[in-house]
Amino acid sequence: MYLLIISLPLLGSVTAGFGGRYLGARGAAVITTCSVALTAFLSILAFYEVAISGSPCSVALSPWFVSEMFQAKWGFYFDTLTVIMLVVITFVSSLVHLYSIGYMSADPHLPRFMSYLSIFTFFMIMLVTADNFVQLFFGWEGVGLASYLLINFWFTRVAANKASIKAMVMNRVGDVGLALGTFAIYLQYQSVDFATVFACAPHVQHEVFMMWGVPLSWGDLACILLFIGAMGKSAQMGLHTWLPDAMEGPTPVSALIHAATMVTAGVFLLARLSPLYEASPTALAVVTVIGAMTCIFAATTGAFQHDMKRVIAYSTASQLGYMMVACGMSQYALGVFHLANHAFFKALLFLSAGSVIHALSDEQDMRRMGGLVRLLPMSYAMTMIGTLALVGWPFLTGFYSKDVILEITGGQYTSMGNFAWIITSIVVFLTSYYSFRLIFLVFLAPPRAPRVHMKHVHESPLPMALPLIILAIGSIFVGYVSRDMFIGLGTDFWGNAIYTMPYHDHMVEAEYLPQWIRLLPFILTVFGLVLSYIVCIAAPEWNASVLLKSTTRKIMRFCNRRWFVDVVYNAYIGRPAMEWGYRTSFRAIDRGILEILGPQGLSQASVSLAQRLRSLQSGYMYHYALVMLFGVTVLIALAAVSQGYGMNLDPRLVGVILVSGLLSPVF
Repeated sequence: MYLLIISLPLLGSVTAGFGGRYLGARGAAVITTCSVALTAFLSILAFYEVAISGSPCSVALSPWFVSEMFQAKWGFYFDTLTVIMLVVITFVSSLVHLYSIGYMSADPHLPRFMSYLSIFTFFMIMLVTADNFVQLFFGWEGVGLASYLLINFWFTRVAANKASIKAMVMNRVGDVGLALGTFAIYLQYQSVDFATVFACAPHVQHEVFMMWGVPLSWGDLACILLFIGAMGKSAQMGLHTWLPDAMEGPTPVSALIHAATMVTAGVFLLARLSPLYEASPTALAVVTVIGAMTCIFAATTGAFQHDMKRVIAYSTASQLGYMMVACGMSQYALGVFHLANHAFFKALLFLSAGSVIHALSDEQDMRRMGGLVRLLPMSYAMTMIGTLALVGWPFLTGFYSKDVILEITGGQYTSMGNFAWIITSIVVFLTSYYSFRLIFLVFLAPPRAPRVHMKHVHESPLPMALPLIILAIGSIFVGYVSRDMFIGLGTDFWGNAIYTMPYHDHMVEAEYLPQWIRLLPFILTVFGLVLSYIVCIAAPEWNASVLLKSTTRKIMRFCNRRWFVDVVYNAYIGRPAMEWGYRTSFRAIDRGILEILGPQGLSQASVSLAQRLRSLQSGYMYHYALVMLFGVTVLIALAAVSQGYGMNLDPRLVGVILVSGLLSPVF
């Protein structure tokens, strides 16, 4: 069963990719969807056996790298954390596969698209089931490759080309950090197996080494480097710029990347490596600060976006910041709980947005929508459920994890906890504002779409509607059903999958917070709802007059331009790198030094020398006789020198040799 969970998506991808022209679009779609759906069913069985029944499973498949002290094998480890990720990944992926059958029905390359979706799922499964760092890195890189293929699926579009290259480059930066962190782990622990490293972590985590005269801890260095890898995949501030541009791919790709696969890999990595991070307070502080800054950055940017998918994309980055804050507070179980809840309502939001965009002939600008509540009632209901779950409306799925994160930060009586609580509370208000702004502009505001688009608006077909209904049910009930099991006081659900120091468990303090701190998120959510209603429905002219003020326009421009992070990267990193690559690397080194000293330079020098020697062929006999005399004289002189008679050589003969050598080119 466990090997089938891993192999079925790969088999479906290979079958659809190489046999698509024989199976046809419908055959490839059916095979890939059924293989991933069967994987989801087996994952639920594995969840019951491993998590509910408490029997983790380890599968040692075969050796991979064996070189004296270094050994890495193909092995799979199924514990509670793994099976939860498997259920989330395969369940959402199977619904995205089913949704894609209707959404991409008119695309002539549907078999290739379904193959890419399945290979994406396979690599994510490889990542979460790995029992060593090397195999995890294999799945990590595979997810990056699959994301490149999916974002660039419509490869004839220049924007898709640029977005896919940007996603690949930014993730490569994070992957360098992950690779260096793996090297540091091996240098310190002499192993890359999770079990060995976790067992040795409390004993050697605080060992210090000197770098450039500065004492550094091995544990802090390794954890921060590994977190850089997590920043790349989970789009944390600094390595986040690829995430909104990834919207250039088809909408099912956005749902899969943002809900269940790629962006969740960073949070999973922190939870998997919890024994290392628990022994590194410095790394936990870095995680908390970066997570909080990602929250506020994404929320302020999303509040001024007009593209429907980009607004939802920035909400993903903001929610990932919440998860990182939870992990930084040593609440890894809470971070994974919010990850699982977020997968349902974020997939619902993206697929609902796909239904709206599909109905409006691929229109994504919210300013060119409006009045769709009567034409698309089911899409409106699904989007509303996803939005309420996203903002943490009471008793929906998001409420049971998002509010607990706010309570945990409020219950931390430290400067780091206060900082995270203030930032995340502000983000609650902003999330409510831009989420309900999307609802009002798309569905409830007066119609602003062109007549040609409104004339053909239609509700989604059954293959697209069924996944929305299933995800809506999950967005309503999953948080309530699983809260006590995941993060309830005294629960032993996680077993040894997640390790937390006893003095880092702040769930008890959160239970005794003042009532106003518990009510504050709901109050801020209502304020955001009211403000978005005023701006979009009640008094849009007031909104226009406010935006005309210079200060407001500067703030809006700053947020709409993504805090000018892309401008800074282009001006101070991208352009200097391109200039250096062209002027120094290409012109000076490649076309200069390497071409002169390389094969091409040597061949050109040989041809030039041969052309010069050709001028010596004058055709006169006395010229050839002079050259022969000169050669014989040189040979006699060299023979005399080699035998030790150079000191007795006649000076007149030396003069003849020198004069002959100087005058020979003249003749």
